[in-house]
Amino acid sequence: MKFVQKEFSHIYEEKKSKFIAYLIPFELFDTVMKRVKTEHPKARHFVYAYRYLNEFDQIVENSSDDGEPKGTSGKPCLSVLAGQEIINSAVIVVRYFGGVKLGTGGLVRAYGESVNEVIKISEFKAYQKLISKILECEYTDLSQLEYLLNQEEITIKSKDFSTKVSLEIELTAEQCHALEAKLSRNIKTV
Repeated sequence: MKFVQKEFSHIYEEKKSKFIAYLIPFELFDTVMKRVKTEHPKARHFVYAYRYLNEFDQIVENSSDDGEPKGTSGKPCLSVLAGQEIINSAVIVVRYFGGVKLGTGGLVRAYGESVNEVIKISEFKAYQKLISKILECEYTDLSQLEYLLNQEEITIKSKDFSTKVSLEIELTAEQCHALEAKLSRNIKTV
């Protein structure tokens, strides 16, 4: 499974109709939808599809035809996302009608192809299940610990400075095992 970390867009044309596809991280869906609607006030349809993992590691998916004939736009977009194993991402396709009716088969192909085209130009990151851990260290060990976490490409979510320094980190189970072997005795995993 894979996901995007930033927005990508591509314009696809079919019989004078213009399809502008935006592939975005799922958490930006509402913001980008509002922006796209203001950027394209004369567009006829704002079709979308998204897939994300909920807190139980279940894939939640949804789509909308936004006025297109039922099943001709949102579902094909969702099918492309599912077929490419894309999660935690959303696609919004803005359609400008070009005066030529595409028919149901033509719409299915055009929406599916517009999503395929934006996927071709997008950069993906492989999905890995992350766990949170808290590391506790003395102030004197902090720079060495931060250097090690940076080298191992482990994300520091937060830092808490009290009598000791607590770092909340996010990492994969494999990274956790590797990190524990490299930590000095002064650093405790809480």
